[in-house]
Amino acid sequence: MLFRRTKRHYVDEEILFKRSLLHHRAAHGKNASRLTDYPGNICMSFSGPFTDPQPLLKQRLQPLLTNPFVPARGLQNGHWMTIIGTKRPRQFSLRAAAAERREFQTEADTRVVAYCHWQPDRQNRPTAFVIHGLEGNADAAYVMGTADKAFAAGFNVIRYNVRNCGDTLHLSPKLYHSGLTVDLHHVLQELIAHDGLPELYFIGFSMGGNQALKLVGELGAQAPPQLRGVCAVSPPIDLAACATSIAQRENWLYEIRFLRSLAKTVRRKAELFPGRFDVNRLRGIKHLRDWDDAFQPYNGFRDAAEYYAHASSLPYLPQIRIPALIITAEDDPFIPIQSFYDKRLTENPSICLLAPRHGGHVAFCGRGSDAEDRAWAENRILQFCQLLMQIETPTPQHLYAARI
Repeated sequence: MLFRRTKRHYVDEEILFKRSLLHHRAAHGKNASRLTDYPGNICMSFSGPFTDPQPLLKQRLQPLLTNPFVPARGLQNGHWMTIIGTKRPRQFSLRAAAAERREFQTEADTRVVAYCHWQPDRQNRPTAFVIHGLEGNADAAYVMGTADKAFAAGFNVIRYNVRNCGDTLHLSPKLYHSGLTVDLHHVLQELIAHDGLPELYFIGFSMGGNQALKLVGELGAQAPPQLRGVCAVSPPIDLAACATSIAQRENWLYEIRFLRSLAKTVRRKAELFPGRFDVNRLRGIKHLRDWDDAFQPYNGFRDAAEYYAHASSLPYLPQIRIPALIITAEDDPFIPIQSFYDKRLTENPSICLLAPRHGGHVAFCGRGSDAEDRAWAENRILQFCQLLMQIETPTPQHLYAARI
């Protein structure tokens, strides 16, 4: 039975973490978790002059370097940062604000849900479109934090639920996956053609980051001018490498959480759509790679290997032609930093990479300052979008007319 051994041998998270830290130090040296010097703890990569019509983009984005990431005291280890940094108590003003619940019909049998926070003059404002991670939803803390900052800065904000997520299992007979972009293509077109939004920024975290990067890579040179930029935080751009990394013993806490949640999802889907999903495939699953071998065929892939090859955003990065910001940490427990040295990323002049030594997975809980709070990645996202707004804003006569 799936997870039987884990439940029988359960111990609390603090003990689990200490054990995983010992394995991490054994693999990487006893100083692996120590704080190193901060000058230069952030890598910003541009591979060349940006392509027309924005040749000054590299220069305009240099202010991103003025706020290097300094981890909160005690969170210099990637595991601590990931666990504590993402679970710390936070308050969000948008929780009390009314939001428009919006359904998008993306396929004949599929709808997705987003929550829209509109400025009074929405068609004259930029819009931040925020995508959550694996088994998350539009209420995730990093989504709400980004939404709060963007709305306070004058943006419209759309908090997007990936297919099946956020209590929407009944809106599609299909599963979702980390490379699913068909819904995003439709939503983008509808926001332009139906809502007349002049300036869109797609922002994704973890899985959502992979989807956002893959989307703009698929669009390539045909990306509508209203889509001004894309941001991805801790994106699993190479799913095969991530599957190998998260299967390591030190990362089993993260993997088992994902597997439990995915198993719950597929069991509920099987109840909602009888005969469509075989829950017996859950037997014997110990790793995410096992899950992908068993369940990605429902998404049209032969097995995990084919899924990783087609759903990873890395092969699509060379085709990105709009400004893209990628934020990842060298100490992310299960997103290997080596993936971000791939020439398909480094040789694309449209991609800006911020890769500090610390930050964990998605967390990036810093020390804060009088000017900004502890959520360093969220602040860099807003700064990136605001810097792009200063370059050139599309005028109405140049806007792309999408056809749905």
